[in-house]
Amino acid sequence: MSSRVGWSGARARQALRRRNIVAVVLLTVFIVFSGRLVQLQALEAPRLAGEALDSRLRTYTIQAARGEIVDVNGEVLATSVQRYNIGVNQQKVATFRHIVTDDDGEKVVLGTGAEAAADLLAPLLGRDPAELGAQMVGESTFVYLAKGLTPTEWREIRALGIPGIEPESVTDRLYPNGNTAGNILGFVKRDGSDLVGNAGVELRFDEALHGVNGRETVEIGNGGQVIPTGTQEVTEGEPGDTVRLTIDRDVQYVAQQAVDETVARYGAQWAGVALMEIGTGRLVAFADSGSVDPGNVTATPERARGARTVSAPYEPGSTGKLLTIAAAVDRGVVEPLTTFTVPERMTIDGQTFSDHEPGHPTQDMTVAGILATSSNVGTVQIGNLMEDAERHDYMQAFGFGSRSGIELPGESSGILHEPDDWDGRTRMTTMFGQGYAVTLAQNVAMVATLGNGGVYVPPTLIDSVEHADGSVTVPERPDGRPVISEDAAATMIAMMEGVVQEGGTAPRARIDGYRVAGKTGTAQTADGAGGLSATVANFVGIVPADQPRYAVAVVVYKPTSGFFGGTIAAPIFKDVAEFALHNAGVRPSTGSPTTFPWIIE
Repeated sequence: MSSRVGWSGARARQALRRRNIVAVVLLTVFIVFSGRLVQLQALEAPRLAGEALDSRLRTYTIQAARGEIVDVNGEVLATSVQRYNIGVNQQKVATFRHIVTDDDGEKVVLGTGAEAAADLLAPLLGRDPAELGAQMVGESTFVYLAKGLTPTEWREIRALGIPGIEPESVTDRLYPNGNTAGNILGFVKRDGSDLVGNAGVELRFDEALHGVNGRETVEIGNGGQVIPTGTQEVTEGEPGDTVRLTIDRDVQYVAQQAVDETVARYGAQWAGVALMEIGTGRLVAFADSGSVDPGNVTATPERARGARTVSAPYEPGSTGKLLTIAAAVDRGVVEPLTTFTVPERMTIDGQTFSDHEPGHPTQDMTVAGILATSSNVGTVQIGNLMEDAERHDYMQAFGFGSRSGIELPGESSGILHEPDDWDGRTRMTTMFGQGYAVTLAQNVAMVATLGNGGVYVPPTLIDSVEHADGSVTVPERPDGRPVISEDAAATMIAMMEGVVQEGGTAPRARIDGYRVAGKTGTAQTADGAGGLSATVANFVGIVPADQPRYAVAVVVYKPTSGFFGGTIAAPIFKDVAEFALHNAGVRPSTGSPTTFPWIIE
């Protein structure tokens, strides 16, 4: 009996121990789970909630507005607008349910998936619903549906709450004046959703124009739609700087019309005109024929999309006589009435030269007459009074053979060889503007030097850069460089007035009410068939001659008719300079030009 009792007690104690072990295990599990629950709810809840929120947030880049380019008067030449490209995540849009509430307050499903989404989107995008719906079906995570939508159009689409409809913020570049100043402005290209400068001022000032992008963060629901009451954060971008040019839009337009009409009339390859404010170097007009429309770049051949005014050197022809005669006057070796015996043809050191007027008799011509009638023979005699190295120094001082520093990419330094590299003929052809090459920017700066009392000032296109905070940066201007004396410059202008008088080479350059000083040029150039039958016609001038305000240079490259600078380039000068004078309200000239005899009987 006692053994049975002992056995029963042992079993009871074992059962108790098992219950205690189970209780301890359960208590331990409870404590662990309670602790974990406390950890989740009290300690990690903020982190987990944050992670959950982060998983629902989408951040989109807001492209900064590219800075404007304006003319000297603030007229917009290039500007930017915000646009949206719209795409679809085909996987998410498949979950769409178009639900409305009926009159009884009941939820009614009108449609699902891409088909229902397309029915809502099609009217806003101007698309056929069936075609749009087919485009939205598939497994792709992003397919473009439309590009270039306005912010208002995107807001209307976003309000539909369709999952998978996603925006791409971009900026578009607008050029409201077509191709006016296109050769200066350049154009942009798209790099992803960004715009970057690809030519002209757009390229040269790309960093300043670019700005700083902003961003928009929104909260997305399980279906991919924006939660209207969820997180929405917008950090606005900082727009790019505004670049103000020295160009006057209206004068530029007239200049482009003039060169385009001349190219069409005379069958030239191209033409250009530069109008520069004397003393400051500020270019008021700087036009190329066939200038690119920055808003429709592909319509212009690639070879014509740049600025030939700075990138295409040409032989200046007889406008180069100004350098030879100015150097001789400055050195004191000639005066306006210094006389030379000038036959129609002359051989010097084995090289024969002739004047453009065939068969004229041998005459005793003054320096003023040699300039007014553009005598090659007379100019060579003047040039031979100086050493080649001396003339070369003057050419360099006038800006030939080196870049001017104008704010456009692709500027050429022209062609000017060292005197030691000139052969027997080249040393003399350089006296009347052949055997070297200049750009239009260099030639206008040269003639402006004469109008500026003999002080060279490089050309510039940039007036200022205006920053987003309202501050303004004015580019530093290099100091002027004295080239010839003030008296020598005044003497040159007085003689150049004779060029536009009857008997001179450019009466077509005269402007009613204003005294004009000028010089024509017609240079032979390669015709592409191994000969030199093609020509380059050009003209440079100063107006008003009595109170110099503007310097103008014109070039017409390889015309098929007309040919001479006084015939086809001088009228461009007249049209552009006359408009600029009236546009700026410049008072008419007073007094009469100084007259010098051209021939001594």
